[in-house]
Amino acid sequence: MDWQAIFHWIYVALMATGALHFWSLSRNPRGLPQYEYLIAIFIPIWSGLAYMAMALDQGKVIAAGQVAYYARYVDWIVTTPLLLLSLSWTAMQFIKKDWTLIGFLISTQVIVIATGLIADLSVRPWVRYLWYLCGVAAFLVVLWGIWNPLRAKTKTQGQELSNLYDKLTIYFTVLWIGYPIVWIIGPSGFGWTNQTVDTFLFCLLPFFSKVGFSFLDLHGLRNLQEGRNQTTGDRFAGNALQFLGIFTNVVNPKRKTSPKRVRYLPGEVE
Repeated sequence: MDWQAIFHWIYVALMATGALHFWSLSRNPRGLPQYEYLIAIFIPIWSGLAYMAMALDQGKVIAAGQVAYYARYVDWIVTTPLLLLSLSWTAMQFIKKDWTLIGFLISTQVIVIATGLIADLSVRPWVRYLWYLCGVAAFLVVLWGIWNPLRAKTKTQGQELSNLYDKLTIYFTVLWIGYPIVWIIGPSGFGWTNQTVDTFLFCLLPFFSKVGFSFLDLHGLRNLQEGRNQTTGDRFAGNALQFLGIFTNVVNPKRKTSPKRVRYLPGEVE
């Protein structure tokens, strides 16, 4: 049984389901602009097509005696910048879009994916790890961007949006950190996992980081725009985001306030 092909076909089906769900949401936008839905629909369509190529035994080459799926990078170099665009739009939901910051994040993410592809195609081990480290460095810059200047944009738009952004960014960060980890422990890196496990993990992570993220993002924004007439998906996303709120205390620690000392004028009673 070809488990890799099975995993790829399951992924394609899940991407199609996600795209259809986001399209159905766009029929009742609940105050969200249609371009938010357009990006959410396009991401799983593009990703599903790339993975269909792999399911059909395409989109790969042999490099350094191992299989390198370049179709993954064809997927990621398009979809990961679009995910950053979606996160950026959420961070600037009620203010003018800062396209300089958005462009910086997207272009840096393109470097992350391009260096990963070059690493995967490199024959000499030290060259492979050099390109990998370059990609990790660029990835850290992206994380800095979403946790610092982009996050700061939310602070002027109300506590509800700021909380939503923090929850989405925690979810986003945890999943995206998984990519370089899975890469380095798999056949492309140290070889601690085989190709089948590698394929499974690179189907699992993208599903949750693409469809999962867009699901929480869109439903979270819909609940923010209009709290009434919630759909089942809106309520489910609300519960999931409420769970993620447990972890926001780590990034938003509550400061203990000491009681103010009252000064009394001469002759006043304490």
